[in-house]
Amino acid sequence: MSTVTQFSLAQYELMVESGAFDGKHRKRVEFIRGEIREMSPIGTRHAAAVDLLNRLSTDYLPSEKATIRIQGTLIVPTLESAPEPDVMWLVPKEYFECHPQPEDVLLLIEVADTSVSYDIGEKAKLYADAGIKDYWVVNVVDNCIDVFREPSASGYGQRHTCRANDEIQSLAFPEISIKPSALFKK
Repeated sequence: MSTVTQFSLAQYELMVESGAFDGKHRKRVEFIRGEIREMSPIGTRHAAAVDLLNRLSTDYLPSEKATIRIQGTLIVPTLESAPEPDVMWLVPKEYFECHPQPEDVLLLIEVADTSVSYDIGEKAKLYADAGIKDYWVVNVVDNCIDVFREPSASGYGQRHTCRANDEIQSLAFPEISIKPSALFKK
């Protein structure tokens, strides 16, 4: 892909604040390494998985232990990026003055249907570079969850795939188990 121009994170934030992607020109975009990228439309299974993750998150996590953010912005200043992951479990605080940053993330989840290769490839590399310790990709095509851990400059050192009734625990809350089968209703 050729890039017409690179933007800074500050320039992108000004565009968002001015409504450049709203109204008549509404676009689903995110900002990755200085580039504004159009996001795929949200399909039915993708939306349903996000809804279930939202419900599970609010059922399991008391508000004093984590803030839950659904399809919100994560600011990564060192990488000139502002991705919009599907689900984030964040350090419990109010985010009125600024978006969360990598040090606020307890768990980050992307739900993938048409974006599987992007989410386990380039997006995983971005999140590893940002130091996100616990990154999950909920793959609604193959009915599995890829769990990425041990971030470094070369990517994630650990990746494993969970299916059906495998139990997954987040690093921040090992007492909470989630089974992939809870997210993939037939």
